[in-house]
Amino acid sequence: MGTLQSLFNAVTVIFIAATMFTAGLGATLPSLRAVLSNVPLLVLVLLANLVVVPLLAWGIAALFALPEAAFIALLLTASSPGGPFGAKLGMVQNGDVVAGAAVQVLLAAIGSITFGPTVNVILEAADVGGEVSLDVATLVLTVAVLQLVPFAVGLVVRHYAPSAAQSWHPVAAAVSNVTFLAVLAGMLVGNWRDVVALIGSRSLLAGFLFAVIAFALGTALATGPWERRTTMGGIAAVRNAGPALAAIGLAFGNEPAILGALAAVLLSGLAAAVSIAAVLSHRRRQKPAPGRVRNR
Repeated sequence: MGTLQSLFNAVTVIFIAATMFTAGLGATLPSLRAVLSNVPLLVLVLLANLVVVPLLAWGIAALFALPEAAFIALLLTASSPGGPFGAKLGMVQNGDVVAGAAVQVLLAAIGSITFGPTVNVILEAADVGGEVSLDVATLVLTVAVLQLVPFAVGLVVRHYAPSAAQSWHPVAAAVSNVTFLAVLAGMLVGNWRDVVALIGSRSLLAGFLFAVIAFALGTALATGPWERRTTMGGIAAVRNAGPALAAIGLAFGNEPAILGALAAVLLSGLAAAVSIAAVLSHRRRQKPAPGRVRNR
């Protein structure tokens, strides 16, 4: 089991790095500057991911009267923005990958600092669970190493060696796609007992509904073209599991019920987000090119 877990962790690291490197290879400094200087977009994205989505989770948990373990798992998930699957969803839906990657890294860095206080405020207000305390420096360093550095390397290659970036991009994208599927399979295989045990409960439905509504809210609370807005929706729908797992270990002693509920929430939410992204991708592929009229 330890060997399989180590293998899964290694594949996850490769997936995150490859996805961010691919996004960097497809970015340009002017396009990145345009995103990071777009104050209305950044303000809305921060509002959606740091305030609205955690409150959404609290509302859904209360509405479904989730048991304490599932309540805590859903709240931990919602309070941790900047998940690496967000950039991948931008690729899956043929959205604004550059904006998605830039905003994802920004949210992951800020979320490393806001995660603990956000969780504690809502848990105390809802009178559920205990206090959460995390090593913020370690979380920020993890974001920098796994997400920011690969993206920056890809961006540098694109800027100084565009021909190399063009030839490397398909390979990096293929690695991202293959490891993405491997991570999904690993999550299902490694947590199938936990998920099966929750079938028929409200936890799976709550996780699915949370992702759908978060996707809609993230899209609504964004500016720019539709492709960019739905990319922001995908980022809002999938969260960063790292801080949530760390919190369960440090604050809740790796309680099996919370770990199982977290796996169910993450998998059901990811299923919802991937499904929406796939539908968007299909519609965009079917969209006629500008100046052309589809035959009736």
